[in-house]
Amino acid sequence: MKEYELFIGPQHPGITGNMMYHLWAEGDTVVKAECNVGYLHRGFEKLMESRLWMQNIPLVCRICVPEPDVNEAAYSMAVEQLMDWEVPERARYIRTIVLELARISAYLMAIGGYAGSIGIYTLPQWMTGDRDYILDIFEQLTGARVYHIYIWPGGVRWDMPDNLPGLIERTLNYIEKRLELYDDVLFRNRIFFDRAVGIGKIPKEKAIEWGVSGPNLRACGYGYDVRKLEPYAAYDEIDFDVVKYPELGKFEALSDGCDVYTRMIIRRLEIEQSIDIVRQALKKMPEGDILLKHPNWLRWKVPAGYAFARVESSKGEYGYFVVSDGGLKPVRVHVRGPSYTHGINVAERILKGANIADVSQILFSLDICPPDIER
Repeated sequence: MKEYELFIGPQHPGITGNMMYHLWAEGDTVVKAECNVGYLHRGFEKLMESRLWMQNIPLVCRICVPEPDVNEAAYSMAVEQLMDWEVPERARYIRTIVLELARISAYLMAIGGYAGSIGIYTLPQWMTGDRDYILDIFEQLTGARVYHIYIWPGGVRWDMPDNLPGLIERTLNYIEKRLELYDDVLFRNRIFFDRAVGIGKIPKEKAIEWGVSGPNLRACGYGYDVRKLEPYAAYDEIDFDVVKYPELGKFEALSDGCDVYTRMIIRRLEIEQSIDIVRQALKKMPEGDILLKHPNWLRWKVPAGYAFARVESSKGEYGYFVVSDGGLKPVRVHVRGPSYTHGINVAERILKGANIADVSQILFSLDICPPDIER
C-alpha cells in the first residue's frame, strides 16, 4: 500500500483544540491534508441574530477560549459605531490593559503547547502555571477566570479595584523574570533549532493573498498590526513598535522568515511588548467614568445601519461585521477570525510535503483556535 490515511485529533494532544486533520501520507511524508471541524461549540453567528444586543456579550467570548476578550472588544466596538458612542477615556485604557493581559495569557498557552509538540514537556507545565497568575488578575477584575464578559458596548462592566494595579505590576515582574528561563529551555535549545528552522514555510509572496495575519504575517516580514495601523482602545496613546522579521532582537534570524522558528520567536518577543504596553497604560490611565449610560437592555434598540470593527489578537486580525435594522437584535453578525484562514487555507497548503513528525508543531506554530473556524 503506497498511500495511507492518518487522523490527528480531535482528542489527540498534537492538535490545538477540538478539531481533526485528515492526512494522506506516503511513508512519513504528507501528500494531502484536510481540516475537519464540528467537534466543538459552533454556529455563533446565527445564534447572535436571535439574541438581544447585550445578550451576545457572554456568547462572543466563546469564539476563542484562550483569548476571549478580543471578541468582546470587537463586537462592542461595532455596536458603538452604530450607536455613535465615544467610550470614556478611562475605559479605553482599562480595555487596553485587559486585551494585553489576555494576549500574554494566550501566548503562554500557545508557546507552552508548541514546546510540548516537539517533546520539551517541561515548558507547558511551567507556562500553564505562570498563566494562572494572569487568570488570578482576571478573577479579581471580572469575577471570572476564563469568560470575563467585562468589555461592554460603551465601556467596561465596572472599575478596576484599587489593589489591582499593584497585583498586575507584581505579576508582570514575575513573568518578565521567567522569560530568561523560557529562553534557556526552548528558544536557545538545539532541539528547537533543529526542528523549527525552515519548517512549515509560508511563501512570502502568497502570505497576504492567503489571508495570513498577526504574528504569522509579521514572521514573513510584513509590519502589519491593527493596533498600530488603525488604533482602538488607548493604543494611539501608547508607544510601541511592531515586532516583525528580521528584527528579532537578541534572537538570531536563522532563516529567511515565514517558518515555524520565526513565528515562535515573534510570539516570544511580543510577550515583552505586551508587558511594556500594560505598564504604560497603568501609568497613563486617567480617572473618570468607565461606562456610558445604557438604555434598558431588554428594550435596547440599535439604530439601523452596518458597522465593521477589527482588533489585533494573539492569533491575528479579528473583525466583526454587524448589521442592524433598528430592532432589539442584530440582523446579521459575521466574524472574520484568523483561525479560519490559518487552520484551513494555510495549514492545508503548507502541510503538504511535511514530515508526519512536524505536523503538530506546524499547527501549533500557526496558533489555531477551532471555535473560530466553526463560528
